[in-house]
Amino acid sequence: MAATAKLQRWIDLVAALVGRHGPRTLEELRDDVPAYGRQKTKAALRRMFERDKDELRALGIPIETMPFEDTTGYRIRASEFYLPYLATVVDGRRREPRKVDRDGYRALATLTFAPDEVEALRQGVARVRALGEPALVTDAERALRKLAIDLPTLAEAEAEGAAPTAGDGGEAFAPLMDALSHRRLVTFTYHAIGGDTRTTRTVRPYGLFFLNAHWYLAAVEEDAPDGPVKNFRLSRVAGVRLAGTSQARPRYEIPASFVLADHARDRKPWELGDAASVEVTVAFRPGDGATQAAAALGTPVPGRAGERRFQVRRVDAFVRWLLSFAGDAWPVAPPEVVQTWEDERRAVAALYPERAP
Repeated sequence: MAATAKLQRWIDLVAALVGRHGPRTLEELRDDVPAYGRQKTKAALRRMFERDKDELRALGIPIETMPFEDTTGYRIRASEFYLPYLATVVDGRRREPRKVDRDGYRALATLTFAPDEVEALRQGVARVRALGEPALVTDAERALRKLAIDLPTLAEAEAEGAAPTAGDGGEAFAPLMDALSHRRLVTFTYHAIGGDTRTTRTVRPYGLFFLNAHWYLAAVEEDAPDGPVKNFRLSRVAGVRLAGTSQARPRYEIPASFVLADHARDRKPWELGDAASVEVTVAFRPGDGATQAAAALGTPVPGRAGERRFQVRRVDAFVRWLLSFAGDAWPVAPPEVVQTWEDERRAVAALYPERAP
């Protein structure tokens, strides 16, 4: 209920600011935003407004503060709040976007894309897909879908470029399903996630699952049958063949304790891959909701309230995730992960020397 009330308050505030050409004072906003009018004191009104303003700015809403009539005024410029119209050049002529005839939207600028720029966008998203970071893939594809609404040529180019390729795991799917159905070992060449190494693996298939736009094989290495269940991305699997001879192929049983639905739950990028799992302890500085949500993904460390433990298969992806919290999260163990984090932190700082602490 509280979240709904806050959302309504934000909508009322944005509507009050973006609907006016000039700035609005806090007293005027009190009349425009019903929730503000219910505050009993000016101090309570000021606290609520400042909190709303800061949170909306954090979400990207460009609320300006400026001197106005011997007090302080606030406004949102329509040119900064609304995205420009998008157009493309087709056969040398600009394809004009459809514009709305009211509320002044016709005055917004138009951003025109040349054919090579549209192709660069499509290739950029294709490159992100190839990198294999699920979170980046999701963000890139969402952005592409939004742009394609106003850029028909982008949608057409994406459709043409979205045909399955030999590297998408399609060739591996059928033989793996056959091996899984008959409980037969398989051997294949695997291009490791997060590296450029290729190794030959012989495994016991436990199941196939689809997660974050990719197919994965859950399997146990044959030379470590009591080891952990690993995840192999099918797009990185090549040359699948049944192990053994046609007369006597090895067979195995899937433990009753293994449940594919539980294993294939939504996982973070650092939890996927074929590497052995490493337990990483992370310290979190008390901060905003994002930091608290990140800490909640780990398991508590007894006696150390500010620390959490994570099971990590891809240290590179995990370290990049920690760096995104800008100093509010850092690894404290084991030493090799701490060193990797420190090396990455220094590399990032070297790219932005003017902003590095």
